Amino acid sequence: MLKLLSLLACLACAEAAPVPAIGGRAVDLELVLAVDISQSMDEGEFALQRAGYVEALRHPDFISAVRSGPNGRIALAYFEWAGVVRDDGLIAWQVVDGADSANAFADKIAGRPFRSFRGTSISGALGFGAGLLEKNGFSAPREVIDISGDGPNNAGLPVALTRDAALAKGIVINGLPILISPSPSVSRLDRYYADCVTGGPGSFVLPIYAASEFSTAIRRKLIQEVSGIGDAESIRVDAEAPTDCLLGERLRQRFSDPYFPELDR
Repeated sequence: MLKLLSLLACLACAEAAPVPAIGGRAVDLELVLAVDISQSMDEGEFALQRAGYVEALRHPDFISAVRSGPNGRIALAYFEWAGVVRDDGLIAWQVVDGADSANAFADKIAGRPFRSFRGTSISGALGFGAGLLEKNGFSAPREVIDISGDGPNNAGLPVALTRDAALAKGIVINGLPILISPSPSVSRLDRYYADCVTGGPGSFVLPIYAASEFSTAIRRKLIQEVSGIGDAESIRVDAEAPTDCLLGERLRQRFSDPYFPELDR
């Protein structure tokens, strides 16, 4: 009888013990901002891009979109990339749940030094972003990589391969191709992003054609990602023949490798 009472007591203790939560802290969105700092962008474009993200994160419409979700908060990370992704290019995950936290994250971006490196590895950026989303201590119904750039992939794995691997994990990839000074060899970077870089439910491509569009486009893009509401205008890309997703690699072999066989490390 004593043994039976002891067993029942243990069972009661086990039932009263708290059950660990499954997953991490609940947020409405896990968003990675992947920002191109390759040398094909000049200092003026760097400054405009940086200011665009800072202004967008501080804007009341962005903060209102964050607060309007079921949990009223998102998780945000930011990193800069070129031919490689460097560890010191990362601003680690932070919860954004209002003006104070949004301004704090914007301050971190604004305080970064300007720098650039050779190469354009969109595939490396997507792989790095997917790794950030994999184990970050948060739980959200949506995981998004938001990638900006002004050229095609020319380093690392083929971009479509890495894109497909991220999509298989349920990650949505949105693109912000910068066409302010387009290369004659890559005249339709928006088409390249649509065919080779982005994907997933509700994904979109939002091209920037003029310097004056940076701030508005970035704010529009972030609000759309946070709200999860589609915008037909932002995903429309004129139909043409399918893009060569290895275009950047072919251009590098032709124009860069004979002179710069190794990327900066």
